[in-house]
Amino acid sequence: MAACGLDFGTSNTTLGVADPEGPILLPLEGAHRTIPSAIFFELGREPVIGRAATAAYVEGLSGRLMRGLKSVLGTPLMEEATPVGRQRLRLRDIIARYLAAVKDRAETASGRSLDSVVHGRPVHFVDGDPEADRRAEDTLRAIARDVGFREVSFQYEPIAAALDYERQVRSEQIALVADIGGGTSDFSIVRLSPERRGRADRAGDILANDGVRIGGTDFDRQLSLGTVMPLLGLGSPMRRGDLAVPNAYFHDLATWSAINRLYNSKTLREIDEVVRDCARPDLVGRLRAAVEGERGHALAGAVESAKIAASEDGATDLDLGLVERGLAARVDRGSLSDQTGDLARAVAARIDRCLAQAELAPERIDALFLTGGSTGLPHLRSALTAALPAARVVEGDTFGSVGLGLTIEAARRGA
Repeated sequence: MAACGLDFGTSNTTLGVADPEGPILLPLEGAHRTIPSAIFFELGREPVIGRAATAAYVEGLSGRLMRGLKSVLGTPLMEEATPVGRQRLRLRDIIARYLAAVKDRAETASGRSLDSVVHGRPVHFVDGDPEADRRAEDTLRAIARDVGFREVSFQYEPIAAALDYERQVRSEQIALVADIGGGTSDFSIVRLSPERRGRADRAGDILANDGVRIGGTDFDRQLSLGTVMPLLGLGSPMRRGDLAVPNAYFHDLATWSAINRLYNSKTLREIDEVVRDCARPDLVGRLRAAVEGERGHALAGAVESAKIAASEDGATDLDLGLVERGLAARVDRGSLSDQTGDLARAVAARIDRCLAQAELAPERIDALFLTGGSTGLPHLRSALTAALPAARVVEGDTFGSVGLGLTIEAARRGA
């Protein structure tokens, strides 16, 4: 029997175990130690997860792709059922199937039976709703037990990242950890040192915790709504009155966890009526094509890739040929910043809340430790570093620091 640290993220998942030389993340898909949090249900076959799930969808196999499932924890959607072939499955059961497959792969890779888990969790699953937050943790705990973990505990994801960072700390310091993931942005202020590293009780070293339900998928959604959805009719007028085309379809199509809501005959009939009564059927016809062809996830993936490419290279062309041949949109850092700047500022504002909670001035922070895929967004990184101009910026393992820290915690709790 062994303990493990499980980082089930909105976009990616890792699972780690303690090794004599330290924590290690297990290979979960080939040699990859990070697996996308995605599952594909092909009609008549067992579901596949990770990169294989996305590949099955891209290949056009008949079935249903699910991504961004963590974002529904704590919401009423959790108990809703979604059509999967001839079945209707609750979203909590779909998460359980995904995590059961991850656990099975980890046990195969490690040669151990994993019966105890320290689960990562954001500081807030749901902003401003303690009851929904408690419900989200309870649901995740129940799912973990359903898939075979007998002992289940939780640790805040930024605290886990701090434990990973502490392995390289050589003297006492105060660090602010920023974990900017796919679904949430989480912050902790922690006192770290080599001497404190071995203590069983670290509660006194945690000076502040805060977070907000904004992550990389929110940046994707805003980029899609600002750049792509107008090409599909968002904001275009109806023929009568001063009304615009209903915007709910576009918001669902731009949101990973809501895309599958559109894939039904009732929605197609509604969109047909909009096409008939709108002033720009050439645009709204593209929306219909995307929904009828169930290309929403491919569209969201293209937007995500364009966000990353513009962040890294400065600009890119977003190919929308999957909607209409020859259709494209230009994305550059300027437009990305314009369309998602409010999100970046809202995330960075949490640093001030953490400082107030810890009763510290910004200059008291020695290090700003960055982890999570969304820290690669230049304007978001600038907003974070501007809040702590005197702090040394330390780069964590983008997708692995939280999982490694959870594994350290799992080893400690299992001792």
